[in-house]
Amino acid sequence: MSMKMIRLRSLASSLLLGLFLAQAPLAPARAAELVVGVNLDNPLRASVAQQDDTFAQLKAAGVQVIRNDIKGDLDKGIDFLRRAAAQGIRVQLIVAPEYPPDAPTRPYMPDRFPRMWGGPLLSSADPELSRTAYRALFTALDAAGITLAGLELGNEINWAAFNRDIPLPGMGKILSRQDLRDTPEGQQIAKGFLQYMKVLAALKEERDRSRLNRATPIISAGLVAAPEGGKPFNPKLDAVSLPATIGFLREHGLDTLVDAYGIHTYPSNAQPGDPAARARRSARLREVDLSQCGTASSGRKPCWITEWGFRNQDRTCPSDDAPRAQLVREARAEFARAAAEGRLVGITYFAWDSEPWAKEPSSLSIYRCGGLTESGQLAISPRLN
Repeated sequence: MSMKMIRLRSLASSLLLGLFLAQAPLAPARAAELVVGVNLDNPLRASVAQQDDTFAQLKAAGVQVIRNDIKGDLDKGIDFLRRAAAQGIRVQLIVAPEYPPDAPTRPYMPDRFPRMWGGPLLSSADPELSRTAYRALFTALDAAGITLAGLELGNEINWAAFNRDIPLPGMGKILSRQDLRDTPEGQQIAKGFLQYMKVLAALKEERDRSRLNRATPIISAGLVAAPEGGKPFNPKLDAVSLPATIGFLREHGLDTLVDAYGIHTYPSNAQPGDPAARARRSARLREVDLSQCGTASSGRKPCWITEWGFRNQDRTCPSDDAPRAQLVREARAEFARAAAEGRLVGITYFAWDSEPWAKEPSSLSIYRCGGLTESGQLAISPRLN
């Protein structure tokens, strides 16, 4: 065979291979593509100048994804998203269900339960009112040329702070799947979960109609990592276990509506650097917090940790951040393992800085004293460990 014929066959083979690769389905995302971001706490309550200062800090630190909501004023929210995008920052947006004006509510009781928020019951959420709000949101996003990093419906719907179907005071119990079926309290919570699924379906349908955001991942409400059969957070506060919540929602179609399960994890701060304490944190993450995370082959969705963090109570400037930095290194190593297995697709630290009205730094914040702490540098690093 002549050299010319060999070259022609080689060229033809290359063209065929290129055509095959162009038509082949995309490979699953590599672990190195784990989305890494930070939470901003109530940023729309800050002035525009304060918001722009925060964007400058985030950009200088290399942050590309932030998590927050824009509730209250869609025009101001879209302006916030537009200014974030101008700095190369995309938003993992928290959206909420909508409720009719006459929806039953659980009152706020600041004297008895100061961190348990009042408001309408999840079981009274209105799918069609929600659909109207989501359609307006996606229309505004398309018009502004904004693509989100993710969409998360609701927040911590499996405990009393954010799910008003859970009574106050409660039984002092972490409810199981059987409790959702057999107890009056559990049956009421289950009604709310079913209504949540209807709202979630409306969100997905409107997302799918969007021009720019039809591929934006939908994340379930970030769930409290309450263990099955574990002790309650407080003798008067109830929660539904993480396995029971995801199991119930999956039974009613969760996996057809979301791209990831939202998880919140706040591991123990105890004894940083101690091997035994590290082993306990590692076991807790594997056996509880990340226990429900799946892969494509498992039939479950992967997880997206939409809140995680460690407290540093030293509020001096500069603060002693070395113990917390050690804890963050440990957590990032665990997250790297889960990401390598395809069970974890995103981590969003809580939080960048303090709330706009705070008089002192939040113990969870990583931007303090005019700069990013050591633990903050580790938490937002694109490197997995």
